[in-house]
Amino acid sequence: MNVRFMISNFRFLLLAVVGMALASCDMFNKNTPSYQLSDLQGLWQENNTEHYVRFTTEQSDETGYLYGREWDEAEDVFEADLKPKGNGWFKYLFETSGSLTEIHLMDNGGAEIPKVYVVTKLNDTALEYYEKEQKSVKFYFTKMVEKQ
Repeated sequence: MNVRFMISNFRFLLLAVVGMALASCDMFNKNTPSYQLSDLQGLWQENNTEHYVRFTTEQSDETGYLYGREWDEAEDVFEADLKPKGNGWFKYLFETSGSLTEIHLMDNGGAEIPKVYVVTKLNDTALEYYEKEQKSVKFYFTKMVEKQ
């Protein structure tokens, strides 16, 4: 077999492999969604249940975290029942790339429990995300008009 032909084929194969590797890199992926914080803020209802989450515009501190609240009316817990910065409250940080970090605040000893989520859908009516550590734990919410 001709050595020149083999070298030419090897170069072509090497170029094809490098091209495929670059095309699969995230930094070249133009389909990475970008979300808006303003779409996240407001009242959300989980999957037609009585579990609600509110993402507010209240600053928690200088680190950029904002406050949020969650409650379950099926358990006779309402938003008005939540003690400020206690059980049911959380701090959150949202990145437009879809990373959502929640730090849940607990009354017992001031514990803070962090959770990291990946947002897969966010618009003015729908919010979907999953736990970063357990991709099988998924959440689906519908944006609500303010409750009376």
